[in-house]
Amino acid sequence: MQPPISIKAPRGGVAARYRAGVFSRVCAAIAGGYALAAALTALLSLALPMARAEAVLSATLFSFAAYAGAVLWVFAARSAARAWLGLLLPAALLGGAALVLYSLPWSAR
Repeated sequence: MQPPISIKAPRGGVAARYRAGVFSRVCAAIAGGYALAAALTALLSLALPMARAEAVLSATLFSFAAYAGAVLWVFAARSAARAWLGLLLPAALLGGAALVLYSLPWSAR
Protein backbone atom coordinates (compact mmCIF):
# COMPACT_ATOMS: atom_id res chain seq x y z
CA MET A 1 0.00 0.00 0.00
CA GLN A 2 1.35 3.39 -0.95
CA PRO A 3 1.23 6.41 1.32
CA PRO A 4 -1.22 9.14 0.34
CA ILE A 5 0.08 11.79 -2.01
CA SER A 6 0.62 15.10 -0.32
CA ILE A 7 -0.02 18.17 -2.38
CA LYS A 8 1.96 21.16 -1.26
CA ALA A 9 0.62 24.64 -1.74
CA PRO A 10 2.76 26.93 -3.87
CA ARG A 11 5.05 29.33 -2.11
CA GLY A 12 3.61 32.61 -0.91
CA GLY A 13 5.10 34.72 -3.72
CA VAL A 14 3.80 32.52 -6.51
CA ALA A 15 0.35 32.22 -4.99
CA ALA A 16 0.13 35.96 -4.35
CA ARG A 17 1.21 36.78 -7.91
CA TYR A 18 -1.31 34.31 -9.34
CA ARG A 19 -4.11 35.72 -7.21
CA ALA A 20 -3.19 39.27 -8.20
CA GLY A 21 -3.34 38.23 -11.87
CA VAL A 22 -6.77 36.68 -11.41
CA PHE A 23 -7.97 39.74 -9.49
CA SER A 24 -6.70 42.00 -12.27
CA ARG A 25 -8.52 39.90 -14.88
CA VAL A 26 -11.73 40.03 -12.86
CA CYS A 27 -11.44 43.82 -12.63
CA ALA A 28 -10.71 43.99 -16.36
CA ALA A 29 -13.74 41.85 -17.10
CA ILE A 30 -16.01 44.01 -14.98
CA ALA A 31 -14.70 47.53 -15.64
CA GLY A 32 -13.13 47.06 -19.06
CA GLY A 33 -16.03 44.99 -20.34
CA TYR A 34 -18.44 47.65 -19.18
CA ALA A 35 -16.40 50.41 -20.84
CA LEU A 36 -16.28 48.46 -24.09
CA ALA A 37 -20.00 47.69 -24.04
CA ALA A 38 -20.91 51.29 -23.18
CA ALA A 39 -18.72 52.73 -25.94
CA LEU A 40 -20.11 50.24 -28.45
CA THR A 41 -23.65 51.08 -27.40
CA ALA A 42 -23.01 54.81 -27.80
CA LEU A 43 -21.48 54.36 -31.25
CA LEU A 44 -24.15 52.00 -32.54
CA SER A 45 -26.95 54.19 -31.15
CA LEU A 46 -25.69 57.02 -33.31
CA ALA A 47 -24.64 54.99 -36.36
CA LEU A 48 -27.53 52.60 -36.93
CA PRO A 49 -29.85 53.86 -39.70
CA MET A 50 -33.19 53.47 -37.96
CA ALA A 51 -35.45 55.37 -35.64
CA ARG A 52 -33.71 56.61 -32.49
CA ALA A 53 -35.56 54.32 -30.09
CA GLU A 54 -34.99 51.26 -32.27
CA ALA A 55 -31.30 52.13 -32.72
CA VAL A 56 -30.79 52.50 -28.97
CA LEU A 57 -32.65 49.25 -28.27
CA SER A 58 -30.71 47.34 -30.92
CA ALA A 59 -27.39 48.75 -29.71
CA THR A 60 -28.22 47.86 -26.11
CA LEU A 61 -29.17 44.30 -27.03
CA PHE A 62 -25.94 43.89 -28.98
CA SER A 63 -23.93 45.29 -26.07
CA PHE A 64 -24.98 42.37 -23.86
CA ALA A 65 -23.36 39.95 -26.30
CA ALA A 66 -20.30 42.19 -26.59
CA TYR A 67 -19.95 42.30 -22.79
CA ALA A 68 -20.18 38.53 -22.54
CA GLY A 69 -17.59 38.17 -25.28
CA ALA A 70 -15.30 40.63 -23.51
CA VAL A 71 -15.53 38.67 -20.27
CA LEU A 72 -14.66 35.46 -22.07
CA TRP A 73 -11.79 37.12 -23.90
CA VAL A 74 -10.29 38.53 -20.70
CA PHE A 75 -9.76 35.05 -19.30
CA ALA A 76 -8.50 33.70 -22.63
CA ALA A 77 -5.82 36.40 -23.00
CA ARG A 78 -2.20 35.41 -22.32
CA SER A 79 -1.70 37.98 -19.60
CA ALA A 80 -3.68 40.43 -17.53
CA ALA A 81 -1.90 43.32 -19.26
CA ARG A 82 -3.04 42.07 -22.67
CA ALA A 83 -6.55 41.69 -21.30
CA TRP A 84 -6.60 45.32 -20.12
CA LEU A 85 -5.05 46.60 -23.33
CA GLY A 86 -7.38 44.51 -25.46
CA LEU A 87 -10.42 46.04 -23.79
CA LEU A 88 -9.41 49.62 -23.13
CA LEU A 89 -7.89 50.35 -26.53
CA PRO A 90 -11.02 49.33 -28.51
CA ALA A 91 -13.22 51.05 -25.92
CA ALA A 92 -11.27 54.29 -26.36
CA LEU A 93 -11.45 54.03 -30.16
CA LEU A 94 -15.17 53.29 -30.12
CA GLY A 95 -15.79 56.10 -27.64
CA GLY A 96 -13.79 58.52 -29.76
CA ALA A 97 -15.71 57.50 -32.85
CA ALA A 98 -18.97 58.01 -30.98
CA LEU A 99 -17.87 61.51 -29.93
CA VAL A 100 -16.93 62.38 -33.50
CA LEU A 101 -20.22 61.04 -34.79
CA TYR A 102 -22.13 62.91 -32.08
CA SER A 103 -20.42 66.19 -32.96
CA LEU A 104 -21.42 66.02 -36.63
CA PRO A 105 -24.21 68.47 -37.46
CA TRP A 106 -26.30 65.84 -39.26
CA SER A 107 -26.03 63.12 -36.61
CA ALA A 108 -29.26 61.80 -35.13
CA ARG A 109 -29.19 63.16 -31.58
